[in-house]
Formats: sequence, C-alpha cells, structure tokens
Amino acid sequence: MAEHKRVPNRRRKVLRVAACAFAALVVLGAGAAGYAYFRLNGNIKSVDIDARLGDARPPAATDGSFNILVLGSDSRSGENGGLAGGDTGDTARSDTAMVVHVSQDHSRADVVSIPRDTLVTRPECTDATGKPVPGAKRAMYNSAFESGGAACAVKTTELLTGLRMDHYLQIDFAGFARVVDAMGGATVTTTVAIHDKDSGLDLAPGEHHLDGRQALAFVRTRHGVGDGSDLGRIELQKQMVKSLLRQAGGVGLFSNPVKLWSIGDTMTRSVTTDSALGSVNDLVGLVQELKGIGPDQLGMVTMPVVTAPGDPNRVVAQQPQADRLWGALKADRPIPQDIVSAQPENPATAAPTGSAKPSAGPSARASVGG
Repeated sequence: MAEHKRVPNRRRKVLRVAACAFAALVVLGAGAAGYAYFRLNGNIKSVDIDARLGDARPPAATDGSFNILVLGSDSRSGENGGLAGGDTGDTARSDTAMVVHVSQDHSRADVVSIPRDTLVTRPECTDATGKPVPGAKRAMYNSAFESGGAACAVKTTELLTGLRMDHYLQIDFAGFARVVDAMGGATVTTTVAIHDKDSGLDLAPGEHHLDGRQALAFVRTRHGVGDGSDLGRIELQKQMVKSLLRQAGGVGLFSNPVKLWSIGDTMTRSVTTDSALGSVNDLVGLVQELKGIGPDQLGMVTMPVVTAPGDPNRVVAQQPQADRLWGALKADRPIPQDIVSAQPENPATAAPTGSAKPSAGPSARASVGG
C-alpha cells in the first residue's frame, strides 16, 4: 500500500514543479514583453503636426486611402557628423522628400519624390518653439524643414500637392544606416562604375550587397554617376527603397524574434513621427496596413519638373503634368502613363558612356547639403 501511495505523491510533486516553472516562464515572458513595449515606446520621437497646423489644411480622404510624407534630414548633429560628406553647419534640410500614397484597399502604393531644389511658395509657418516663420515665394522646397521644422514641411507639401499628409515620418543619416544594417544590408545593381569622393562611394559595375554606411553613400551620391544632378540621385533612392522592401520580405521577421527585436529597436530609435504614429501600437498598425505591399505593388515616380526660369540650378513643377499627377493620387487613380514614361533614367543602370561628369543642368550645382 505504501508503495502505491508513493507514485502518486511523486507524480504530484513533478506536476507542482512543472506548474511553478510554467508560471515563472509566463511571468518572465510578460515582464520581457512589458519591458520591450516600454523600451520601444520610449524610443519614439513624435511631433504633433495637427496641433501646429490647425484646420486650414486639405481634407482627409474618406475612402480609406491615405498619404505619408517621408523626409530624410541632412542634419550633421551627433552621429550624423561623419556620414556621407557635405556640410550644413548647425541647420538641417529635407535632403530627401517622398509623398507615399496608399490606395483605398491598401493593396498598392505610389511614391512621388519631390526634388529638394524645386522652387515653391512656402507658406507662413510656426517653428517648434512657436516662433512665426514668414512665407516666401520661389523658396527652395527643402528650406521649409530648415525654417520651420516638420510642421512647416508638411504645410508646404500640402500647398504644393493639394493632398492631406495624414502621417509624417523623418529619418536622418545615422538612423538610415542603422536601419539598413539591422535589416542585413541592401542589394543594388549598377552597370557603370561609381566613384564619388564626396560620399565615399566606390563601386565597380555589377551587383553589390551594401552595409548601412555604403547604402547611405549610394542614396547620397551625385557627382560619381550620371550627369551629377539631384534628379539622378533620386533614381538611386528609388532603387534602394525597392531593395529594402525585398530585403524586408526575406528576413523572416515573425519567425525570428531576435531579428524582430533588433529591427524594431533600431527603427523606433531612428525615426520621428507625427503624434498619430507616436506609439508602438500605432506603428505596428501602420505596418499591418502596409504588409501586403512589396516591390511589385509599389509605383515610384519623380514629380515632373523643368528648369526654373532665370536659374539653371533650380527646378519648378512642370505643368499641367504635376497637377495631373497629384490629381490622380487625390482620386486614388493610377499615375498617368505618360508621366511614368517620361521619368528620368537611373544613372546606375544606364548604358555605360564613359566617365560621368557633373553637368550644369538642374540641381547639378554643389549645393549646401551635398
């Protein structure tokens, strides 16, 4: 009898130990999840665009489509100082600007790059300290961010496009390089050699897998490829965006929690958002809405521009093409095919024509910011 009693007792003891171990794992798991949530939440920097701009804005779409203004800042503060060459002193401009339009059913997106040297009407703004910033005619597009910060950049973009910018994302040089490294690099192809002493990029013709610093140099280079114009650099940026989308689809995030944590921590430390995206939950929600969009569901064009009258180093929106482009996005229609067909050539994948030399054409000047 005694022996028969010992087996159940032993079994109960094992079950109690297992239950305690399981409870401990649950508690530890919850603690780790809580730590991760608060860590990532604490990383995010946000700007209350809506509060600064008020109601004098284009209406938001009601069909489910939405727009995001994505800016790359050329600030040299902190980690940015030694990256990608050039000098902006103590200021920061929007070195890269992309309007991302997500379709009504969230099955595709169109990205429109706005050349930073485009002359625009910059409206009156209020900077981050509440100081009024006077408006200006024939101001460079990228001066809006320098003069009045994120809210002024959004307001200027809304005036230029007629579209409501529902969200805002900003990343600087160091943040971009960190994100590329966290994702495992990016693969690009060039049919010509790229040698740019300003950006530090040195690539032979062929396919290259770039780390973060090299990827940053690739999207920043102008003088080492093509005619040296900013329009050519935008084409390199488009290639990089599609490469990163392919990389994101291949890293197996949800089956690799370590990779997921690394990219999440890096991303949240590297971006500034509008307040509606200022939490982990909000960012995850946006990612969920965009998860079906890969390189094949992404259209990328540059706003049609022509050389500015009286200034060969600046451009202005080409009309009526630019208004037709923004009108198509506002109506959630495809970008007109004639605008797609007239896009600039990617200088990295053009037929080799010998040494690339900067031209005197639009945006080819040695501008502040490199």
